[in-house]
Amino acid sequence: MAPTILLLLVQFALLHHYMTDLARKYPTYRLIHPLRNEIYTSDPVNVEYMLKTNFKNYGKGWHNYSILSSLLGDGIFAVDGEKWREQRKVSSYEFSTKVLRDFSTVIFRRNAAKLANILTEAATSNRVMDIQDLLMKSTLDSIFKVAFGVELDTMCGSSEEGTAFGNAFDDASALTLWRYVDVSWQIKRALNIGSEAKLKKRIKVIDNFVFNLIHKKIEQMHKSEYDSSMKKDDILSRFLQFNENDPKYLRDIILNFIIAGKDTTATTLAWFIYMLCKHPLVQEKAAEEVRKATSKEETSDFADFASSVSEEALEKMHYLHAAITETLRLYPAVPVDAKICFSDDTLPDGFSVKKGDMVSYQPYAMGRMRFIWGDDAEDFIPERWLDENGFFQQESPFKFTAFQAGPRMCLGREFAYRQMKIFSTMLLKFFILKLSDESKEANYRTMINLHIDGGLPVCVLHR
Repeated sequence: MAPTILLLLVQFALLHHYMTDLARKYPTYRLIHPLRNEIYTSDPVNVEYMLKTNFKNYGKGWHNYSILSSLLGDGIFAVDGEKWREQRKVSSYEFSTKVLRDFSTVIFRRNAAKLANILTEAATSNRVMDIQDLLMKSTLDSIFKVAFGVELDTMCGSSEEGTAFGNAFDDASALTLWRYVDVSWQIKRALNIGSEAKLKKRIKVIDNFVFNLIHKKIEQMHKSEYDSSMKKDDILSRFLQFNENDPKYLRDIILNFIIAGKDTTATTLAWFIYMLCKHPLVQEKAAEEVRKATSKEETSDFADFASSVSEEALEKMHYLHAAITETLRLYPAVPVDAKICFSDDTLPDGFSVKKGDMVSYQPYAMGRMRFIWGDDAEDFIPERWLDENGFFQQESPFKFTAFQAGPRMCLGREFAYRQMKIFSTMLLKFFILKLSDESKEANYRTMINLHIDGGLPVCVLHR
């Protein structure tokens, strides 16, 4: 019996479990939907065809845009065509600049040290901490500094507005994803009731906060006393330098940058810590690698240690890189990615697709497929990413789809790895992490990104 949209509604809380079970039986399957055909695939050959070979025929389309644009506007994750190409070009340039790399690295180190200070207090007082919440705040602080040049400081609890923004952003993400299974969302939006009324309120909080920051920055840039030689490291200042003064356009670009840089790294780090707690031998092996790579930087001062961790030291940490990548294989930050087919087509596996069909590939399910990864597909084994000499080796991006592939390949991949490795190095150097309840299994909250539902309470011990 073919699955229906009604079954997805019923299974929404465990959506990715349900879709993984379906993918085990059918690598590609069709979902019965009253408004359109929906096709889901876990076949790497189909993924390569959609994301690279016939890229022009699979885009965001009007359906995805109508769902995503309330939150993401005309940002890079919601659009196709010229709007996408223009933002891709500018973003590609920004990510390749030494200015952004150096500026962001300084921010990551500073916030990793702040996090370590909070954790050392928790270790000393034997307090349980929700590490996912701390990571969310930390990455939000980092991305705001990189994007806007603004110190939010939600991690230390000094910005109520920043915390309200972060909460509204998380809720808006969950409510936006709900639109994919709620066939009545447009009626609710027109009547301003239920989930759509909630979404509207959350987006108002987001917009007020972001537009306020943009207007302040524009004023600052236009003031006659503004020093034209002042370093313009943050993304917003750099866009304003190119005479881009449309606040709506800037809002969309920055919000897409935030969803790319905040949730993805924070949730991956949270799942990574969960995996380290569940696999203490992996935790010890990664900690030993960190110790060896940073042995010259022996200091008990977190800020000193963070600032001394060089690119060269991070590059030596092949096992840590493998363990983070193995986490992404099983817990990809974006668990499902939907495209729209622009003209009738046939996928390489023979599955026919019609114009207007929604075609999605499933990174979460793909990480659990035995036909892709072998009989141990569901096991957490960092060594699968290492060659016989212990060096990290890449897999095909059409098999390991956590960062997309083809022309839409994630521009921030190296940016994300750098942030995750700096934070992981700090945690593994100074702390032993344990779950507050060893018997409890973590589950996800069904939203655009794969958050751990209810957070991740951990006990922290000094190493």
